[in-house]
Amino acid sequence: MTRTFIALASDESLQSYLARVIQRLAQELPNLRWVDPAGIHLTLAFLGELTNEQLVAAMQAAELAAREVPPFDYRLSHPGIFGSPRQPRVIWIGIDEPTSRLVQLHQALNQELEQRGFEVDKRPFSPHLTLSRIKAPLKPDEQQRLQRLVAGKNVVSSSSTYHVRDLSVMKSELSRTGARYTTLQDVPLGGKYSE
Repeated sequence: MTRTFIALASDESLQSYLARVIQRLAQELPNLRWVDPAGIHLTLAFLGELTNEQLVAAMQAAELAAREVPPFDYRLSHPGIFGSPRQPRVIWIGIDEPTSRLVQLHQALNQELEQRGFEVDKRPFSPHLTLSRIKAPLKPDEQQRLQRLVAGKNVVSSSSTYHVRDLSVMKSELSRTGARYTTLQDVPLGGKYSE
């Protein structure tokens, strides 16, 4: 069994930028456990534990979905949280992709996965990169600092764009030190590589 998900991997420039964002946030909230920037990715579908047969089907779904959408660019938008302001579960940074190719890719992938018998998440797609997973309730002063950070516009100062040319089928291995991610297959968008 392979714990599998399909995502957009991050390149070195994005990882470097996210490391700086996390460092800035960690100065305000040092007691939180922050994600390793090298492992940050934009998840399009989490599939859970798959048999070898299911893994082959997931890879086929990724290949067919990727063919339908050409490469595209996105920018980082603003930080946010999942959960209530008093008990946030996740701190994330949003994605701004004005051409809607990211949404098209997500829809095409879900359609291909459903045709192969996979359950897909029916919640509205909210593209984001996870920066921290919060296990314990925050103290009142931490809640206030987090709200200031989320409301502030100065956390994301870059206007850099990040180019997406592949869809990645990945495996996740859980350990005490956190998850380790390995790319099983990169599928080029648009059916072929283009610069």
